Amino acid sequence: MSNRLISLGLAAFLVFAVQVAGSAQEPPAPAPSATVSPETAISLDPAAATRAWLATVPAEKRAKSNAYFEGGYWLILWNFLLSAAIFVFLLTSHISARLRDFAERVTRFKTLQVVLYAILFILITTTLAFPLDLYENFFREHAYGLATQTFVPWFREQLIALVVQLIAASLGLAVLYWVFRRASRTWWIWGTGVAIVLAMIALVIEPVFVEPLFNTYKPLADQKIRDPILALARANEIPVKQVFEVDASRQTTRISANVAGFLGTTRIALNDNLLKQCTLPEIRAVMAHEMGHYVLNHVTKLIIYFGILALLGFALARMIFNRALLRWGGKWGVRSIADPAGFPLLMLIFATFVFLLTPILNSAVRTTEREADIFGINASREPDGMAKAALKLAAYRKLDPTPLEEFVFFDHPSGRVRIRMAMDWKAANLPAGESAAAESVSASH
Repeated sequence: MSNRLISLGLAAFLVFAVQVAGSAQEPPAPAPSATVSPETAISLDPAAATRAWLATVPAEKRAKSNAYFEGGYWLILWNFLLSAAIFVFLLTSHISARLRDFAERVTRFKTLQVVLYAILFILITTTLAFPLDLYENFFREHAYGLATQTFVPWFREQLIALVVQLIAASLGLAVLYWVFRRASRTWWIWGTGVAIVLAMIALVIEPVFVEPLFNTYKPLADQKIRDPILALARANEIPVKQVFEVDASRQTTRISANVAGFLGTTRIALNDNLLKQCTLPEIRAVMAHEMGHYVLNHVTKLIIYFGILALLGFALARMIFNRALLRWGGKWGVRSIADPAGFPLLMLIFATFVFLLTPILNSAVRTTEREADIFGINASREPDGMAKAALKLAAYRKLDPTPLEEFVFFDHPSGRVRIRMAMDWKAANLPAGESAAAESVSASH
């Protein structure tokens, strides 16, 4: 599901998803000039070991990864500008008001009017945003070797995602505008509550009903992989009895996994790219990280963060919406906050709010990812596995960014940061006697 236009506008209504997404990169070749392997260097100096791991990535692969990720900086801007332009166009051209008028002619029931408006709104905005969406999520992904689908199956999945979006957005907006009609003065407070509830419902529904529309989940049959994962789950009191494999390779080359769900829907899943590209220590490190999100209740924490930001966003929307309505409401044909014709204005306010808060939102998610990294390495005790997995993820995420880049644009710790953490852990947990042995090996070189 890749409609960036809608996701920008509805970001204030959605919880920040916690996922590890990786990429397909061939196992890193050893650096021919290295005299000390990363495994040996750790006993001498974690910083030296980190540099040794980073040196295993060929220069051409690092340049390609950097180009891909840095291009994403501009796409954040272009997506925002396109969404803002479309919302302004719908308001100033009176298209939004005409959609409302059409819905009122079709039915006299307010809720059905909102549903009909929402369907037409999404169809129009999706069509207008499709060229950038096609470039960003099809052509660009193929150009960097991260996608495997041909156009027809990719487009078919976009249509499925559109249907899901039409259903979810129509129901969500029907509830939201019902609140707006009932609470004309305090709509921004009740709107925050609705957004939080809708986000929680989405968390329950998506893994069970939406994800299977795009991929097949089947029990993992390989005992050598399955049993160590289940052992990790039992050790951390995660209530699952099987592990699922996802056929993501028909869409992407990225590695990915997740532990999600509650109230009996908890599920451990890893994609087939992870199984094909990673060794057991790497898989254990990745899965322990995912279990960290579950054990540390990151979904709950992020919902709380989301609720605070949503309240701030709705408060800001209340001030701007009312002032804009006084000045331009007549020209746009927008009557009040309860009028769905004003939805593009609401979307514009939230899209701008989310865009300006990009560093804060990324930092909130990155903090939970860092916590999951710490949990994962303590649970799996696989520092080298974590380092190797971080290198594979670097095929689409810049490996060694500047601190400012990482703060603004990274919603996960960079590969350098993750490898250094793993090497610090390894140094602190090095068994007695190993350090002297490793120093002897280093000296012999």
